[in-house]
Amino acid sequence: MKPRSLVFDLFGDYLRYRGGEVRLRGLVALMSCFDVPEATVRVVATRMRKEGWLESRREGRETVYALTGAAWELLDEGRDRIFRRARGPWDGYWSMVVYSVPETERALREQLRKKLAWFGFGPLSSAVWLSPHDRTDAVLAAFADHPAAQLHTFRSRSAGAEADRDIAARAWDLKELDQDYSELLETYRPRLAGYRDGTLSDREALVERMRLIHDYRLFPFRDPDLPPELLPADWQGRRAHEVFLEAHGLLRARAEECVDRLLKIG
Repeated sequence: MKPRSLVFDLFGDYLRYRGGEVRLRGLVALMSCFDVPEATVRVVATRMRKEGWLESRREGRETVYALTGAAWELLDEGRDRIFRRARGPWDGYWSMVVYSVPETERALREQLRKKLAWFGFGPLSSAVWLSPHDRTDAVLAAFADHPAAQLHTFRSRSAGAEADRDIAARAWDLKELDQDYSELLETYRPRLAGYRDGTLSDREALVERMRLIHDYRLFPFRDPDLPPELLPADWQGRRAHEVFLEAHGLLRARAEECVDRLLKIG
């Protein structure tokens, strides 16, 4: 787990509910649980402030850090994708984004593709991306200030259920994703009993909970959250999400005890 990601996760899961800010010595105490030395914490905090993710103020001899508005927006967007899943029946319509980006704007094209994947779109071809969820407004809003990216959106249906499943199989590598979900289940499902019994110390619970988030956080970039009729038989994604939510909840109390204790000491 990278120190930078740990700082974001500590704010997102704990510090946001404790005033939304932290003294440097408190952050150092929390990061020590993950064997991050004080010198590294200071360097990471300084870099994140220069990059516009953290803001700081002085209280006497102490420095207090808080996330900037842009950082909170990014964090909330990520949290929504990690913890929520689409509900209700699918209406059978695909949302499509067709884009054109000049060859001279390769960085913008890559940024667009990453954002499309984040919103749950998959590539039907290099410049045609689609999703079973209507999130085109979010995509258009994200690139409203980038006139070099010309985006066109459509809503359409296929020839039928068989065509829909073929589209899903072409746009996403569901087999590989399902295997990775299976490996996540193999790791965390056997641990649930120990989480329920409270055998972990509060420090161990904090570390375990943060590692759980770290291991799960990349799945929303890859998983378009397809409706059941588009998924392979015995899909592991929903089970993995349920185990993630259960483990995250079971570890909460002990992890929060650790955070409260260290913030008080720090």
